Amino acid sequence: MLKPIISSLLDTDAYKLNMQQAIFHHYPNVAVSAEFHCRSNESLAALKERLEFEIHALAELKFTAEEIAYLSSLGHYQGDYLDFLGTFSLKADQVTVTILDDQLAIRIDGFWLDVILWEVPLLAVICELRCHANYPHSTSEQAVELLKTKLGALENVSEDFHFVDFGTRRRFSKAVHHAIVEHLTLNCSHFSGTSNLFLAKKHDIPAVGTQAHEWFQAHQQLTGDLADSQQLALHRWLQEYPDRLGIALTDCINMDAFLNDFNLHLSQKFAGLRHDSGDPIEWGEKAIHHYESLGINPLEKTLIFSDGLTLEKALAIHAHFTGRINTSFGIGTQLTCHLPNVETLNIVIKLVTCNGKPVAKISDEPGKSICRDDSYLDALRKAFNI
Repeated sequence: MLKPIISSLLDTDAYKLNMQQAIFHHYPNVAVSAEFHCRSNESLAALKERLEFEIHALAELKFTAEEIAYLSSLGHYQGDYLDFLGTFSLKADQVTVTILDDQLAIRIDGFWLDVILWEVPLLAVICELRCHANYPHSTSEQAVELLKTKLGALENVSEDFHFVDFGTRRRFSKAVHHAIVEHLTLNCSHFSGTSNLFLAKKHDIPAVGTQAHEWFQAHQQLTGDLADSQQLALHRWLQEYPDRLGIALTDCINMDAFLNDFNLHLSQKFAGLRHDSGDPIEWGEKAIHHYESLGINPLEKTLIFSDGLTLEKALAIHAHFTGRINTSFGIGTQLTCHLPNVETLNIVIKLVTCNGKPVAKISDEPGKSICRDDSYLDALRKAFNI
């Protein structure tokens, strides 16, 4: 009998529950659609049958009383939302899996409140099925041994360099992910947390994350004027989390458009910014200049870098900005899918509609842009003077 890969709804990234609580309070009846994209030149069509089994297994899961108690202990989840989670389950009929042009095609339709928790486990399952099929002899032990060689680069690094695990969605496997986080927790003083709630609970380490692109994308259809959508998204976030979770993602449109909206009030209220596309040095310099132009000391703010990082890249970025602004680094695939002779898989699930109308991500890197409606993309560019 097949054993499902994922056994807990807590095996997801913290920003998903952070956003879900805000949706629960502000947008419970908003409908969305999301689609799967494989950016790698690799067919995943053979995974369809097993993936459908895993989808139905995910729909059987519930948050346990112990997991709800853990979430309550974090301090930013409210009682009404936790009560909602106590009855929550994923709905398998929201997910449609087909084969299109010899590639796995996945679409998720439903209320945003429900749909939001599908992305992370689906991507993790797809990656694990693919990796087990392509690399059946790779092991967690190999992953840890390779990690140990990488950690040697941290021996003489200053104590203010720290990084977190952002690797749930594209991990080689759950076993590899668990082994990597356990090793880092026990052996690396520069390791400061994980985006994965299950592992944060297990190892009693910080659960890290705020919001994702979908928060900003959906607001494109939740505002009266498209040009106001980013500010609405930011203000709504502060309404939900006035004193917590204050790192803002900057590249749903692009950094310049974001900074145009990131006025003095928002710049003061948010603790910092997260980079996820484009040149990290150029982006960081823009952030520092922005804070300085508003009379804000950059050393009071934090920049989080999370775009395709390796430890080596993170160290180089840290060295560039040290003493000028606080930095932290979210490392994903290069932590949890870094094994000898294993090629990583670049897959995403992104919102494509909100309330039946198109939404888009432009970003600071053309290859990360997502939108199938050219006329809407033109309208978005016009609204933000791109």
